[in-house]
Amino acid sequence: MNFKTRALEELRARRSAIAHKYTVAGLDGFVDTIVTPVALRSGQGENFTPISTVTEFGQRILGAAGKSTNIEYYPRMDKLGGNGPIMANAILAAGCKLTYIGALGQDSIHPVFAPIAAKARAVSLCAPAATTAVEFNDGKIMFGQMKSLDEITYARISEVMGRDDFHAQLAAADLIALVNWTMITHMTAIFAELTEKVFPALPKRDRIFFFDLADPEKRSAADLVDALGKIAAFEKFGRVTLGLNLKEAQQVFAALGLGISEGDDEAVLRHTAAEIRKKLNVSTVVVHPRKSAACATADATYWVPGPYCEQPLITTGAGDHFNAGFSVGQLLGLSPEACLATGVCTSGHYVRTAASPSIDDLETFLANWK
Repeated sequence: MNFKTRALEELRARRSAIAHKYTVAGLDGFVDTIVTPVALRSGQGENFTPISTVTEFGQRILGAAGKSTNIEYYPRMDKLGGNGPIMANAILAAGCKLTYIGALGQDSIHPVFAPIAAKARAVSLCAPAATTAVEFNDGKIMFGQMKSLDEITYARISEVMGRDDFHAQLAAADLIALVNWTMITHMTAIFAELTEKVFPALPKRDRIFFFDLADPEKRSAADLVDALGKIAAFEKFGRVTLGLNLKEAQQVFAALGLGISEGDDEAVLRHTAAEIRKKLNVSTVVVHPRKSAACATADATYWVPGPYCEQPLITTGAGDHFNAGFSVGQLLGLSPEACLATGVCTSGHYVRTAASPSIDDLETFLANWK
């Protein structure tokens, strides 16, 4: 029996349990504008040749050194953005109950977050940040304005929600997803507050913690190692999963003094996930490049290929959808291999349709995956 068949059988057997699960997620929030850069314009509207690769885009910028240049961004859509809202929206689509805490609007919830507010409790801490996502055939570049995220602190959460209410939601949650450490400058302090003061006072129970760093390249190695230590401390209060894309995994591998991780073949991914998990002593580490995914637990390592799409409709948010799919698998109690399968299929459905899949969609995708 291949991994797809096993994952499909597990999903069909346990899918109904998702309606009884509860997630608390946060803490960021972005308004994303998806754009295509113009190389040569021939007329109005979409009558242009795009800059199709990151290399070509870089060469255009380098050519302006000592001079100047103008690059047009053709807008494709405005959408809810941020690692947390995208992941939360995908978890909601699967049928899980959820509270989202984050940067959703200054005085009221911004319209792009209406899909979350319509299905879940939405708690806004401050105005959303903004991203211009420039998409290419071989990757994307995100230009962000995120000053508002500096307002996100443990004290601010307690002020807006009320400390008792915040603690009650954490106590009730089956999954707690705290993502975008890189852009929330007070996140390490929030981690420390939770592990040193909050969770020791909450009732013990089985719970999953999910963390996504969100491209820590602009943070120092010392800050990264400090944050990873704070993340590992959550293992005392539940099962920690650290989700990493390929670049993040390589950065974490190096920052932890494990050497250099190069390549994205199966053996490298398994080894990278296993060594990071062993170093941090957490339950699960996941590494998900574009064409496959691997994870490591205390028992073994696992790997699955992905349903790679040569011409995706959208790529911004693909990693967050993988995280959501993997977490939904964990909430359902699926095997690690099946969690990887639900992760890559959730992402695969999203990049083809620009929509988050329901459990029915996920099951259909798995069944039809050739």
